[in-house]
Amino acid sequence: MLRTTSTPNPVQATRRRRPWLAAGLAASVLWAGTASYFVLFRDDALSRLVAGQMAMRAAYEARIAGLQERIDRARQEEADSGATLAAKVQAALDRQAELERRQAALSGLVDAATTGSVTPARAPAQFLSLPQEDFGLRSDGPAAAPASMGRRSALDAEDGLIRLEARLGGLQEAQGAHLGRLAAGAETGLARLRAVILRAGLDPSRLLPPAADARIGGPLVPLDGRSLDHQGFDGGVFVVGRLLGDGERMRRLVGELPLRRPLAGDPALSSPFGPRLDPFTRGFALHTGLDFKAEFGEPARATAPGVVTEADWAGGYGNMVEIAHGHGLATRFGHLARIAVRPGQRIAAGEVIGYVGSTGRSTGAHLHYETRIDGEPVDPLRFLEAGRSLDSLRASGG
Repeated sequence: MLRTTSTPNPVQATRRRRPWLAAGLAASVLWAGTASYFVLFRDDALSRLVAGQMAMRAAYEARIAGLQERIDRARQEEADSGATLAAKVQAALDRQAELERRQAALSGLVDAATTGSVTPARAPAQFLSLPQEDFGLRSDGPAAAPASMGRRSALDAEDGLIRLEARLGGLQEAQGAHLGRLAAGAETGLARLRAVILRAGLDPSRLLPPAADARIGGPLVPLDGRSLDHQGFDGGVFVVGRLLGDGERMRRLVGELPLRRPLAGDPALSSPFGPRLDPFTRGFALHTGLDFKAEFGEPARATAPGVVTEADWAGGYGNMVEIAHGHGLATRFGHLARIAVRPGQRIAAGEVIGYVGSTGRSTGAHLHYETRIDGEPVDPLRFLEAGRSLDSLRASGG
């Protein structure tokens, strides 16, 4: 039996190849399109790719630069903060040194007020030794220390500086108040001493004239701490120093005045100063001194320091001693039984110059005591009363 071989149908074969041809054609078209795209648009794509990479790089570099700028700025701020802190510390230390100098001047004034010696103190008071550990810096290198500080240390130092400034301000205010008190005390002391001199019947300006080169004047304005501080501390110290100096001169002057009693205790007065009936003539006559009741031989004492100008028989005075005390002041002691000094001898206050008697024109043992200004007799009682007021001031601490 014969197998018949069928001959392929060309139409069918063509139909079977058609999908493959279509796929091949599509692939060819796609490849051609892609190739054409890359050929036509390659430069533009590359340009965009490069531009994108450059933009990313620029953004990265800008970010890096920003971070570096922030780091540099932080470092600069830290350096500036350290420099500012160092400047503040140095200013505080300078102010502390100034306050210590001012305290030394105040100490000198206090010494003058208590001892009468107007000399500046050689060392500042210890209460102004301020603790620098409060703000963590040393006085030998305040500008270098803050640079090595951390942020916590810098904050602690700022807090310490605030406390230190407050304390320095308080000390400055206290110094001004202290200076004002010294001024007020010096003025009060001068006023009291002037009152003693005036009570003795003397003119303070006559006894204590201003220095030859002192060309000063103006209205009297009471001093206090604030007014002195407004004038400047050094100016206030100068003013108070002059007041204390004048007070010391006034005290020395008062110490040279015959304000003490010529006899021990509180002797009774038998005859006052002024007109009286003369015990011998029974007529009115001027009694040029005071007569004190005293026992024969009782010591008579100098009422102020001075120099003996007379020590001899003097007519109605009998045995008489005269002492010159300066400023035109002199005292006389009459009717002495015995003289214990000689002319030219320098006498201290309270020193025995003779002994009570009844020589000369005398009716009995007593002491005749005189006070003279420029040779003219004045009432000694006013000097003795001024001496009592001075004793009261001393007893009260004035």
